[in-house]
Amino acid sequence: MKKVFLLLLLISLSFPVVASAETAATPEAVLESVDMVWIMIAAFLVFFMHAGFAMVEAGFTRSKNALNILMKNFMTMSIAAILYFIVGYGIMFGTSGGGFLGLDGFLLSGHEDQVGFFVFQAVFAATCATIISGAVAERIKLSSYLILTVFMTAFIYPVVGHWVWGGGWLSELGFVDFAGSTVVHLTGALGAVVAVMFLGPRLGKYSGGKVNVIQGHNIPIGALGVFILWFGWFGFNGGSTLAADPSAIPGVVATTLLSASAGVIGSGFYSQLKYKRIDASLTLNGALAGLVGITAGTGDLSPVGAIITGLIAGVILVEGVQLLDRKLHIDDPVGAIAVHGICGVWGTLAVGFFALEGGLFYGGGFELLSIQAVGILAVMAWTMGTSAIVIFALKSAFGIRVSREEEISGLDFAEHGSSAYESSKSIFNENPNVTDVGKDFGVGLLNRLDSLENNKAKKKERTAQ
Repeated sequence: MKKVFLLLLLISLSFPVVASAETAATPEAVLESVDMVWIMIAAFLVFFMHAGFAMVEAGFTRSKNALNILMKNFMTMSIAAILYFIVGYGIMFGTSGGGFLGLDGFLLSGHEDQVGFFVFQAVFAATCATIISGAVAERIKLSSYLILTVFMTAFIYPVVGHWVWGGGWLSELGFVDFAGSTVVHLTGALGAVVAVMFLGPRLGKYSGGKVNVIQGHNIPIGALGVFILWFGWFGFNGGSTLAADPSAIPGVVATTLLSASAGVIGSGFYSQLKYKRIDASLTLNGALAGLVGITAGTGDLSPVGAIITGLIAGVILVEGVQLLDRKLHIDDPVGAIAVHGICGVWGTLAVGFFALEGGLFYGGGFELLSIQAVGILAVMAWTMGTSAIVIFALKSAFGIRVSREEEISGLDFAEHGSSAYESSKSIFNENPNVTDVGKDFGVGLLNRLDSLENNKAKKKERTAQ
């Protein structure tokens, strides 16, 4: 019996050796597997960024709209994934039609071996679209926002992506955008600018000749969202190497970290200098400004260049918010346009200044800087033009803004029939300084609703008697 047992043991131990010999992996296959694992990890990190976007948007706005914001972010991710699979990926990476857009690869036809790359790019597409969500928060119809998301993820964004990453005319020109300061962030912000201009500001934001601050209901949640975005950005930029390259990834991650940190310092200290205090919301957005700023050049800048880029982005963020809010009266509740748009422009231009190869300050002259500027202008013209057509059509057909009553009561109730929090009275956290938007604004409406409920209760009592 012992001999039989030993024989079986020897046979079983020999199986892994035999299997290993029969399925021995080549070095190329191993490297390919490692590359794909890295891209998938990066895709997971970028996907997780959508939790960050949701927290930032919810925290920086009023609690009566928190549920609506969460639903917009969930729907954005889901719509983007499906539409990018059906049509977006083909437009972005299909066979180029004159350098303008891809002509095949729809439903991944002919690109079945690129499904992993598709996943990575799909979460990028959703990131572009969700930038709009924060800027139009608290007053856009959910249906209108979702239709705009359809056009953004299925067509507007993929065309820009084809120009730069799909072998289109901007890539042939020499335009550099490593991970998307222009392709993702500026494109989303431009769509947001157009949407906000058609929508107009929130009730009570600009009244009596002054700009009223409408305070977000939960800055700690917003801060958590910023940390999540910062964490996910390591995958956003690091995964854009598209390979587990030990010579590239550490540098990309380092420049990402340094620029974000410099953005916090830049916005924090500049707000102290400008407003005599370190403003919390501006400092939090400073991290995102630094991240957006380095995204285009994260693979081309030195650590010192990344710090300079982040510091300048932090300062630009403070001035950008001031310009949009105080001067232009563009109401952006979360600062998305300044963060992703203005800092996206800066980050793209920063490549022309600080790129180790071709940058102005490294002896490259103005050629790269000029190409970067041309790319920015082209994307602005395309995105704003197409977005304006879509939003104008939506506004003409059935309107894009909720009614005054729905905005006052909150989109949680108006769009979803429920609220994010148990206490219904917490949803009316309006600005107490606003006094000229009518008796139905804020607490006035709350009192009317309370009286209606009391009247209903009294009627029930009389009926029961």
